[in-house]
Amino acid sequence: MAAYACNNNQSNNLVVYPYNFVDFYPQNANFGVVTPQSLGVINPNLISPSQVLVPCNSPVFLVPSFNFPLNPSVLDQMDEERSLSLVQLMTNEGLVPSTEEEDKRRNVIQKLKEIVLAWVKRVAWQRRLPKEQIAETHATILTYGSYGLGVHGSESDIDALCLGPEFATMAEDFFVVLHNMLKSRPEVSEIHCVKDAKVPLMRFKFDGILIDLPYACLHVLSVPENVDVLNPFFLRDLDETSWKSLSGVRANKCILQLVPDLEKFQPVLRCIKLWAKRRGVYGNLHGFLGGVHLAILVAHVCQNHPKGSLNTLVANFFKTYAYWPWPTPVMLQDPMLPAAGYPSETRSLMPIRLPCSPHEYCHSNITRSTFYKIRTEFLRGHNTTRDLMRPDFDWHFLFEPFPYSKKYARFVRVYLSASNQDDLGDWVGWVKSRFRSLILKVSR
Repeated sequence: MAAYACNNNQSNNLVVYPYNFVDFYPQNANFGVVTPQSLGVINPNLISPSQVLVPCNSPVFLVPSFNFPLNPSVLDQMDEERSLSLVQLMTNEGLVPSTEEEDKRRNVIQKLKEIVLAWVKRVAWQRRLPKEQIAETHATILTYGSYGLGVHGSESDIDALCLGPEFATMAEDFFVVLHNMLKSRPEVSEIHCVKDAKVPLMRFKFDGILIDLPYACLHVLSVPENVDVLNPFFLRDLDETSWKSLSGVRANKCILQLVPDLEKFQPVLRCIKLWAKRRGVYGNLHGFLGGVHLAILVAHVCQNHPKGSLNTLVANFFKTYAYWPWPTPVMLQDPMLPAAGYPSETRSLMPIRLPCSPHEYCHSNITRSTFYKIRTEFLRGHNTTRDLMRPDFDWHFLFEPFPYSKKYARFVRVYLSASNQDDLGDWVGWVKSRFRSLILKVSR
């Protein structure tokens, strides 16, 4: 007995593949018949009402509908095999760093903490604080982003927030004193300041690893090494810039607390980030989804399917967002917060709420054109993964790079120049922070 799956090829002809189901489907199972038509559609007289007619040049797989129970043990085995194949794909793609790479990152973070501690004591001495207060004052480094969530790859950068006490200012002490201390280190290269961004930061390489380092000034005389950024005590009277700088760390901590199973959440997020990068829908600066957006979207699916396998969670991710009723916001379920009363977000096309109080939404650069691009890729992902038990299913199709040269005829290339490397770094950061304006003007 054979079943058939429909796929498209480049010539828009119907391609029919036979697969042997005799090992785990009943002998009397009724299979639909796949008939090639001139328009490349399934014969409407031979399919069930639940199936959809599509042309063969659509990236949609059509398979027979079954109205009999499948062997649960076989389904479990196939589900496990699909999950293992996805793990193997992540390993092959270098998404999981080696032990040596992990140790290197830990050493970089530890060195940064030591530098920041020396910096804050130097600033305290320059402020002529009492010796006993200088001895007790501390500043610290907290990681967030992909590294903070534990989903970084071998080539990932590190997002690290510098937290200092109230007497250490951003303009003079962070961007001047700490900048000079870092610049003098042999491990540091390509350092420059991005002062005009919505979240001002220093960007540099430390032992070859790219670091983004914003700053937040807390109204305390000493910042504990493992400061609780969700504790209202440390959030008193924050200026707007420090509040924005803190949002990434706070969102990370809330996400890690709210996901039901961290060991499932992390590999799913790794997969979705790879998909977004391959399909050209990753990057908040470019008008697409950023790391925090994807983390919350994945965490939302994990909350709604707490017992799902890696295989089914990835499929449910695309099923959920292919038909999400935007602009209905995506938000995580937090038992510590009220179920209602969140402020509405009317400006964003794809509102995603940060999972921490006070209630805010992720900063988004999504435009109308990038919104439709993201939705198209969600739908493609759903069409690819909606029947994971199909015998010819292959994860590589989901992660197939977007064919830019085939889809677009015109491209924009931006050339930047400066008199020296430091000015060029600042210039590049300034231009990147204004990509959204360029996208909006090009879209008109």
